[in-house]
Amino acid sequence: MNDYKQLFEGVERTDSLEVLSRAIGHFGDSICMATSFQLGGLVLLDMLHQVDRPVRVFSIDTGRLPEETYECAEAIRHKYGINVEWVFPQYGAVQTLETRKGLFSFKESVENRKECCGIRKVEPLGRALEGYSAWITGRRLDQGETRRELGFIEEDPVHPGRVKVNPLLHWSKADLWYYVEENGVPHNRLYDEGYLSIGCACCTRPCMGGEDERAGRWWWESLEHKECGLHRSFNQGGGI
Repeated sequence: MNDYKQLFEGVERTDSLEVLSRAIGHFGDSICMATSFQLGGLVLLDMLHQVDRPVRVFSIDTGRLPEETYECAEAIRHKYGINVEWVFPQYGAVQTLETRKGLFSFKESVENRKECCGIRKVEPLGRALEGYSAWITGRRLDQGETRRELGFIEEDPVHPGRVKVNPLLHWSKADLWYYVEENGVPHNRLYDEGYLSIGCACCTRPCMGGEDERAGRWWWESLEHKECGLHRSFNQGGGI
């Protein structure tokens, strides 16, 4: 891990393009990028286009994404020519969950919600990462209480033996919007309707003025539970 950290010595805090370039140069074919087409991921896709090195990009289709997310994905595909690979949950696991507990069990308890996220997000991510030693994410320090201790590179607690690269570590939401607007990057139109963080349609709502960026995710739960298992194991008190 210490060797990995040396990759980014001397890099300016907001020089995300350099972080991305160094990471891809070091890991080569063993690095990939996951995106949910949120603002940070869109900025990284634009930068990835600039780096102009072949990197596998995938997105998890939980089966409950809003239509606007698919529209954004298509806009990105047409603008950059990036063929994003869609990864899906195991059909049998989803069928069993919904037959046994109904369509909205995730609202009944934190445990049920984690089970749903595990089936629809965490398991597909694990499959998508097989064979890779590093993956690129759009996580930032300012996204909420569960993400205050990050670095440009970190060990992946959910998928041992892998590391995560966070090029946008020191960016703010305002920085992202400035970049998107200055560079004509397509964005999810739900942002224009007051959404600050976008996940499954049934688990995301617009945010009120002054709310935490992730307040619109699983709004019926307390703050310490607002992760889905992609970035933190559930036994750590969380998971996107």
